[in-house]
Amino acid sequence: MSSIKEPRQTKQRVPAAERRDALIDAAMQEFAHGGLHGTPVERIARRVGVAQPYVFSLFPTKRDLFIAAVERCFERTMQLFTEAAEAYDPATAEPDIDVLRALGARYIEKLQTDRSMLMLQLHAYAACDDEVIRDRVRAGYARLLLRIREVTGAPNEQVDEFIRVGMWLNVAAAMGVEELSVSADWVCAAGGEPPPTS
Repeated sequence: MSSIKEPRQTKQRVPAAERRDALIDAAMQEFAHGGLHGTPVERIARRVGVAQPYVFSLFPTKRDLFIAAVERCFERTMQLFTEAAEAYDPATAEPDIDVLRALGARYIEKLQTDRSMLMLQLHAYAACDDEVIRDRVRAGYARLLLRIREVTGAPNEQVDEFIRVGMWLNVAAAMGVEELSVSADWVCAAGGEPPPTS
């Protein structure tokens, strides 16, 4: 009686480009929670199912992986704003909603559904004591501002105000509050009633 050999199952090899992409996505999640210094590369590797040395074959240093994650975060934010601008139609929009408000509404929605994107942004700014990271974060921030101006056609002053409000929203969202005013309920609860306004 002859035995029939089963064909050997061979592992499908994942291309390096796909692994790199998956590592950046995993790094976005992990760095969002632990920041640059508090996130072991091993944790990112485990999330993707690879060994730590493999990560360093694609990203020579943890800083390189962090920068790749931060740059992807900027890219996704720019994509979000681009899509919001493309979807905006002044003919069907509410009377008080202009294109910048439409972008802001989409951004607020994103903050409510993807906290990791917000936290990674904050960790990116916090890591700017590293000169290399600072240069890359500045470049990403500049691209973001220019994209907003490009897709909205808004003048510089309006783009500046939009970004100021966006940063305010980031801080409020990070702390889990709706406003940062001295008269906000949570501020009053922390330090007593504010003095009356005259």
